Amino acid sequence: MGRLENKVAVVTGAASGMGQATAELYAAEGAHVALTDINEDALASIVASITASGGSAEYQVMDVRDEQQVKKALSAVGDKHGRIDILVNSAGVIGSPNPTHELSVEDWDYVFDVDVKGVFFATKYALPYMIAQKAGSIINYSSIYGLTGNDEFTAYHIAKGAVTMQTKQDAAVYGKYNIRVNSVHPSTVLTPLVQGIVDDFPGGLEEYEKVNTQMQSIRRIGRPDDVAWACVYLGSDESTWVTGVNLPIDGGFMGR
Repeated sequence: MGRLENKVAVVTGAASGMGQATAELYAAEGAHVALTDINEDALASIVASITASGGSAEYQVMDVRDEQQVKKALSAVGDKHGRIDILVNSAGVIGSPNPTHELSVEDWDYVFDVDVKGVFFATKYALPYMIAQKAGSIINYSSIYGLTGNDEFTAYHIAKGAVTMQTKQDAAVYGKYNIRVNSVHPSTVLTPLVQGIVDDFPGGLEEYEKVNTQMQSIRRIGRPDDVAWACVYLGSDESTWVTGVNLPIDGGFMGR
């Protein structure tokens, strides 16, 4: 308890999955959390649950593809509290499974608008607060497929590669303001989307894990909290000398 005491954190994509898990752990560790997403009903429910448990939270309805919405939401949080200490860029989509020669411009733009522009916009409007206070931590959700290739979901993998590089670039540029920028790189995690796939998979979770974790050292798929705990560390003062790191959280996939 208390690892993020008195910090103001913004979490995008916080209405479900890893974004929700991160927001809930942040609140449990003492942060005031501003949850953002396009799903207002889910946001309101999660904020109510956090506050009922003694945490501090609010929400802003925000589409990360829309620069003016992002500017308005980040400014509302920063101006209200006088600071933004942590930004977690969790919002993302997977998009089309097609390879390059079968991708449409619409397929490509959909993924890049959310996964790349979303990180760019939120970072852009959080940075002025962090520069002014000469401190901050930005945590970008990428993927193991922002570090290595695969034979499907080309647009998603290339987009996550861009997030990986923005992490390194922003870490290099903004370190002089004591702003840290790192990324987390999960492999398969049991989010609601994956749970739907598991429910339809012959043999259920046990068989799904056997098939989908063959390249991992730890033969289970991740849970949202596995990644959220890493975000707690990267947002806390325990990691004040850590920046520009692309951290795999993948059961050992990238280590083999």
